[in-house]
Amino acid sequence: MIPAFDTAAGWLQETVLLPLLFRLGLVQWEDISFGWALFAVYGAAQVVATFAICVPLERWRPVEWWPDAKAVVVDVLYTFISRVGLLPLITFVLFYKLQVELNGVLTDAGWVPPTLERIFPFLFGMPVATFLIYVVILDFGEYWRHRLSHVFRWWYSLHALHHAQRQMTFWSDDRNHLLDDIIGFAWFTTIALLIGIPPMQFPLLVLLLRLIESLSHANARVSFGWLGERLVVSPRFHRAHHGVTAAGEVSVNYGAVLPWWDMIFRTADFSREFVRTGDPTAEEALATGGYFTQQWVGARRMVRDLLVSRGRV
Repeated sequence: MIPAFDTAAGWLQETVLLPLLFRLGLVQWEDISFGWALFAVYGAAQVVATFAICVPLERWRPVEWWPDAKAVVVDVLYTFISRVGLLPLITFVLFYKLQVELNGVLTDAGWVPPTLERIFPFLFGMPVATFLIYVVILDFGEYWRHRLSHVFRWWYSLHALHHAQRQMTFWSDDRNHLLDDIIGFAWFTTIALLIGIPPMQFPLLVLLLRLIESLSHANARVSFGWLGERLVVSPRFHRAHHGVTAAGEVSVNYGAVLPWWDMIFRTADFSREFVRTGDPTAEEALATGGYFTQQWVGARRMVRDLLVSRGRV
């Protein structure tokens, strides 16, 4: 942990969280309030770091200029909700509680709670290597979650909110429907629990992966070169995934951080340049509406497609 972040988290816990918990009669959460505060501080720092990296890139070599970028404003709101606001609280608290419950059930049944080090003993005493393996495993899971969200029509109805943005910037990474975020959290958390990620490493992994994902959404003519783009997802590589596809074309480049899975499962396309983004099939409200309008339209679209798939419409 970084001492300055610990100090900031301690201040947030003492001046905001603890008084709030006592006032609401939720003192039972006191023991993990520091963890949430630290997660929120890291999230705020990540927003600052992402801003510091991506804004110069977008101004230096933008893919597109827009005279009116009002549609981007709502993406900023999504980012703060996702990284500093309510979502970090829910993510940390739920993961912590689920892991405690799971470990308790397994211990009572005579099972040793799972950890990557127990599966691969040579990883004991190698925290950096273990952390990187966590990244690879979680990213593999994210590849399949993302790919499946394009397979099931009802799921894509939610994911369409992310693809509807015609003015894609680094802020667009967190532009997701709340229900889609819940599915993603359940998916991500299940994998994290199965490989025994420690609670305090979980938010760091989330933040690291999201930092790279934000960069991949940047409105910047940035490529990592032939080799680099085969090691880490770049803005050019991921923009191809958001590109407006013609009739008969299929989506490509589902990888969140590592393009390896696209290469292995033959969904990689390194040939597409900096294409236009957006989804012509999405309702206009998903592209330019406010936060609550987008959430409502996305949910309504999902229900419609579920009914259609069951022959009720």
